[in-house]
Amino acid sequence: MKAKLNQSNRNADLDSVLAEARLKFAAANPRSEARHRDAATALPGGNTRAVMFYRPFPLTVVRGEGCHVEDLDGHRYVDLISEYSAGLYGHSDPVIAAALIEAIDGGLLLGSPNRYEARYAAAIVERFPAIERVRFCNSGTEANVMAISAARAITGRTHVMAFREGYHGGVLTFAHGGSPLNLPFPFIFSGYNDLAETERSIRAHAATLAAIIVEPMMGGGGCVPASRAFLEMLRQVSRDVGALLIFDEVMTSRLDYRALHGKLGINPDFVTLGKYLGGGASFGAFGGRAALMDRFDPASANAFSHGGTFNNNVLSMAGGLAGFTQVLSEAASRRVNTQGDSLRAMLNAALDRHAIAGTVIGIGSLMNLHFVPGPVERPEQLDSADSRLLALWQMEMLLRGYHVTPRGMLALSLPFGQKELDGFSDAFDDFLTNCADLLPRRK
Repeated sequence: MKAKLNQSNRNADLDSVLAEARLKFAAANPRSEARHRDAATALPGGNTRAVMFYRPFPLTVVRGEGCHVEDLDGHRYVDLISEYSAGLYGHSDPVIAAALIEAIDGGLLLGSPNRYEARYAAAIVERFPAIERVRFCNSGTEANVMAISAARAITGRTHVMAFREGYHGGVLTFAHGGSPLNLPFPFIFSGYNDLAETERSIRAHAATLAAIIVEPMMGGGGCVPASRAFLEMLRQVSRDVGALLIFDEVMTSRLDYRALHGKLGINPDFVTLGKYLGGGASFGAFGGRAALMDRFDPASANAFSHGGTFNNNVLSMAGGLAGFTQVLSEAASRRVNTQGDSLRAMLNAALDRHAIAGTVIGIGSLMNLHFVPGPVERPEQLDSADSRLLALWQMEMLLRGYHVTPRGMLALSLPFGQKELDGFSDAFDDFLTNCADLLPRRK
């Protein structure tokens, strides 16, 4: 399909080409479409996780192996969604599978400390420099809620600084002005990577500021990395005013063997974790300085009570421990993040060759395509992007056999090889060639 248009009819032609791609996608996936329609009778919109919805309907995936998935209509894809960064280990890793089977055979609902959780906690404390103690929970959202709540209780202050366009969970989402479902913490907002505005705001609110929560690379916000200077400023100024600094590493802990804070050598007061650390099961954790985390010691006076039926569930503990200690070696972590850096360079080189006003940003094994001129240092730079372009890109990549997100985010997994990287790069180049007249040009 060679798209042809001039400036005056660009919008009409883009709409037409996108509609054609969606029709082709629907024709190729009748079983996924039927399942989606059936699901809507019990699930609002046929969906129970908003990020997975896209038009005309999402694929139903029925099987995963290595770095590939298969849909209900029998199509096989290279998986670059990787469960929105949680699928670091790929699908059906044999070491993790064996650990899960052993856990199931031993009983699931033991109602007691089990043989996994303390070992897993010790491994996390040993690896991640800022974590001296850790507690488990059930999701990254929950981990962030607990870290924020602990910071408010410890400091006796009320307010929390977050960053515009950030995402810290389903009830802590700040994109496009935020969500009416957000928790009613009193928030102060600042600009991500804006050192001057943020320092002024921290100092102006020093008396009431309990915590600052930040991702060292915005994940859901488009894989925008924080500058070292920005994070160092947050560390210093938060200490100056007595506020607690929370690094949300739910996504970014996969970007280095010792998490991104370890790579950067910047230790916050709290770190939150999730995603891949459950080994495929639900998982969350929050940890940090011992003096702070020991407030959760139930044997101590005035301890914070922290419950949760499935905090130490044996599937998350067993699968998580096996993946973290037996699969994710330092060499494996380095390899997948080096692959990500390589793929990002390949994609940006293709954009350069075609003179497209686009960029792929990120760190290591996580990245995001944006059809805006680079470099991108702040999330508001993404506001000018035409969302139809990523929608078209997603449809075209799916039709070429590459499972990608509708927002342009790409996540690699450990089973990726050079064949998959080269194949995706070639498919991306083919998309740019065929749709060049629809895409924004560099000036």
